[in-house]
Amino acid sequence: MTDTDLQDKLNEHLKDAQAMEQSVKRMLDSMISTTDDPAVKGELEHHREETERHEKLVAGRLEARGEGSSSVKEAVGIGGALLKGLGDQARSDKPMQNARDGYVTEHLEIAAYEMLARIAERAGDEGTVEVCRRNIADERAMADKIEHNWDKFVKLDLKEEAIAR
Repeated sequence: MTDTDLQDKLNEHLKDAQAMEQSVKRMLDSMISTTDDPAVKGELEHHREETERHEKLVAGRLEARGEGSSSVKEAVGIGGALLKGLGDQARSDKPMQNARDGYVTEHLEIAAYEMLARIAERAGDEGTVEVCRRNIADERAMADKIEHNWDKFVKLDLKEEAIAR
């Protein structure tokens, strides 16, 4: 692989990360709109702000590298998030499903940034490595919050369904 190939690969993964963050913002919007618990809603709103910052940091790395975003990848990601939003509106077990979907998404983001950081290291792009490390820390923190609240999500779900337990 030539250095040009490596730089192109890094740019592709940066564009993927930007599209991923844009999709996650839409998914969080849907989760926020279907969440009644004020504490959970507050955590989701805070994480949406983090996600917006992540997307801007990735966009900044693309700009620093003389690249723009990928409108095709953005459209596909946003389309998937919109479909999830429609499903969220129809589901009856929103707290548990939102927690599950959020937990999976956080780990998907962690994996994406871990791979991106390693490509950036090989390409000599320390700025991108640092952005990945910062974003990974936020994603891990959110995954930990979800993980430590499984019982709360089950309780909220059972309450919404009027199931005593």
